[in-house]
Amino acid sequence: MRPFLSLGFLALCATSLSAQGESCRFELIHVGQQGTSMETSTGTNYFAGGGVILGCLGTKVRMSSDSVASYGGSIGIVQFLGNVKYEDTTITMTATNGTYFKQGERWEARGDVVMQNLESGSTLAGPSLDYYRALKGTRDTLEMYAVGRPRINFVPQDSTGKSEEPYVINADRVRMKGNDRMWGAGRVTIDRSDFASTSDSMRLDTGAGSDGTLLGSPVLRGLGADSFNLKGHRIDLKLDQRKLTSVLAEGDAKAISTDIDLVGDTIYLDVEQDKLIQTQAWGDSIRPFAHSTDYSIRADSLVFDTPGQHLQESRAFGNAWVGGAVDSSSAGEDCYRNYRVCDWLSGDTIVAQFAQHDSAGKTRTVLHQVDAEHHARAHYRTENAKGAERGINYSRAERITVTMKGKDDNGVDRVHLNVQVDGVQLDPLKQPVPADSTAAPPVTPPRGSR
Repeated sequence: MRPFLSLGFLALCATSLSAQGESCRFELIHVGQQGTSMETSTGTNYFAGGGVILGCLGTKVRMSSDSVASYGGSIGIVQFLGNVKYEDTTITMTATNGTYFKQGERWEARGDVVMQNLESGSTLAGPSLDYYRALKGTRDTLEMYAVGRPRINFVPQDSTGKSEEPYVINADRVRMKGNDRMWGAGRVTIDRSDFASTSDSMRLDTGAGSDGTLLGSPVLRGLGADSFNLKGHRIDLKLDQRKLTSVLAEGDAKAISTDIDLVGDTIYLDVEQDKLIQTQAWGDSIRPFAHSTDYSIRADSLVFDTPGQHLQESRAFGNAWVGGAVDSSSAGEDCYRNYRVCDWLSGDTIVAQFAQHDSAGKTRTVLHQVDAEHHARAHYRTENAKGAERGINYSRAERITVTMKGKDDNGVDRVHLNVQVDGVQLDPLKQPVPADSTAAPPVTPPRGSR
């Protein structure tokens, strides 16, 4: 081994590092102590310490560490040891150690890695990160790979470019391409104050694709006042300006919200300004079925409008059925399974309107009016004048409109039938009046008398 002047360290120019889309040559910016060199059969190795800063000629790429070891020749490896920092026009990165490989133009950071994307503001923290910058003829954009369950703070931006609350993403393994594409695998979680999800793997494109996918028992939850819980074999996301605009769950889908529980083959959620405004469901193997405390709805396809975070209207198409509970014992799914214990309406198409009522200081959604068209049928309870006994009315028509009493009474107020009307009214049997025990017994005529 022999000592060499710090200027001799420029021999590192024999290697290259991808930067600004071009391969570049190292330049020595600072070295705290004199370095040494050693000749080997594969080339000359160089070592320096006391705080070393290297750059890439003609660019803003900078790398610094406590010490540096460069292995020349065909090996083409430069090691940065202790308090490592890397920065360019796109990212800054700190780590315990770092290694540059000439083959593949790869930068590896190890130990307490913290990376920040200067363009998006997003960050990554974890034990390991492999970084590939864009390089003409090799890759068209930067790529990063991280293992060891890194934590990513993904920062969305509004239409004006202002940063908003970040999504916190954790996964066992992560791959990123450019500033807008990401893949995660192994116990993937995404969390924010208004949003959370879990899955086995995920894909996210906030650029040209503006979409994402959750796979492997995915669960997506909307938090806050407009809360919902969505499950399926697969969940697809659509984005606009990096903000969630719609969600599609496929395969044994299930959605639970404040107003309803919904199942079906496929469930679609329409989101506007982070608020759920519409829910759709359809399917063949699992016909959509929605139920709450007071009513149930089933059809080939269902649509629920929830502007202002309240259920306003539902539409059911194809062999549609809606039932309202008569009392607490006939609520929810039991109403559909045993239709004799509740009021119900069926038809090819059913439109149900809902209203909001205050009950004990809490807003409650109640069924207000239901319209059924095309081969409509209605089954509802009737009361006598005193409301003591209930009869049953079964009616058929091309169109039936049922108006509910509302508030705390789930009963039917009135029914209007149009075109081809028929039906039957069944009233309770009246109990026979018991004979007066004080009256004289009936006289039996003599045998043979007329």
